[in-house]
Amino acid sequence: MILELRNDLAAFRAAARDWLAQAVPRMWRAQLAGADSDAAVGLQRNWIRKLHSVGLAIPHWPSIVGGGDLGLAHQIIIAEENARADAPPLPAYVVSLNHVPATLLAWGTPEQKRRYLPTVAEGAIWCQGFSEPNAGSDLAALRTRAVRDGDHYVVTGQKIWSSQSMHADYCILLTRTSSEGKKQAGITYFVLAMHAPGVEVRPIRQSNGRAEFGELFLHDVRIPVADRVGGENEGWAVAQSTLAAERGVLAFEGAERYRYLLEAFHARAVAEGAAWLRDDAMRREFMELFAELQATRRMIRKLLREADHNDAHGQRGFSMTPSIVKVVNTMLKKRVGAFLVRCAGAAGQLDLGGDQVPEMNPMLEYITTFGLVIAAGTNEIQRNLIAERGLGLPRS
Repeated sequence: MILELRNDLAAFRAAARDWLAQAVPRMWRAQLAGADSDAAVGLQRNWIRKLHSVGLAIPHWPSIVGGGDLGLAHQIIIAEENARADAPPLPAYVVSLNHVPATLLAWGTPEQKRRYLPTVAEGAIWCQGFSEPNAGSDLAALRTRAVRDGDHYVVTGQKIWSSQSMHADYCILLTRTSSEGKKQAGITYFVLAMHAPGVEVRPIRQSNGRAEFGELFLHDVRIPVADRVGGENEGWAVAQSTLAAERGVLAFEGAERYRYLLEAFHARAVAEGAAWLRDDAMRREFMELFAELQATRRMIRKLLREADHNDAHGQRGFSMTPSIVKVVNTMLKKRVGAFLVRCAGAAGQLDLGGDQVPEMNPMLEYITTFGLVIAAGTNEIQRNLIAERGLGLPRS
């Protein structure tokens, strides 16, 4: 019923808002206070399935793989209304909703698209098997080996920093199939079933006490040739589609959610007569942070406009905006986290809690923000991209 209103954006927004008002689980944040990661992922699985029941889980994907063929304007409306309704976010589905379609829609066989893409809206979680202990920023140095054996490849190796891998059903995996020529030339891309024999996942405990990343150990894992994405030794080209996956709408929704969280934080402080409101310097600092958040929201809207614009050949040139947004947004969140901890006082600094939603806990939020500057391409790498590709500066 909501998708039937696609040609009337105002009616589409109203219908989405009305549905969310009824569908968002009541007290979902309180349910996750003290919950373990299994409960958090279970809530997300249920929510994405509920979204799919009305066409809002993968609305912009092609209808042939279960999507709704909607455009950017509809995505923005859905993101805005999700944030307004405080619907459960879907951090476990970042790879599923971004990297998987960007890769399989461009490189997958008809059978791979038919088999794998619809699984996302049905609740399947995907992880990414790219980085290795000695091949992080230098991805082409990976050593996980895949050897052809009839209708299968036998894969042995190790991957690290794989988000949500302990909960994942599938993995997009890079392996080495040749050592000839350039490092990039001998890489092959696969879809890996995470429950295949020989796949071992060890959670990596983080400084905030949580374990959102895993280390993958692959012991003679057999992957069917039918699950190879692209040709043998073409994996580097395939991986560029994965790495270029547009996450503008994800960043947009995150910034909208953060705006509402800061507004709610201020409203609670006023209602409770919080001590920091009587400090001129802290009031000024809060307003500076909030103003920077508003500026970041405008920058992300610029990112969305760029993402929706191609040249006459249907191509998109290099833009510094994604890297700038990543650096600015993550550094802002670090400063907000530090501010929240100071507002909470000594008691707040001692309480890490067990919340699955960091924003509910100032100290947990603060510690979590340190990982943001590393994830999705470190801020140092983003600054190099800005300097070298954006500004044309020489390498030192």
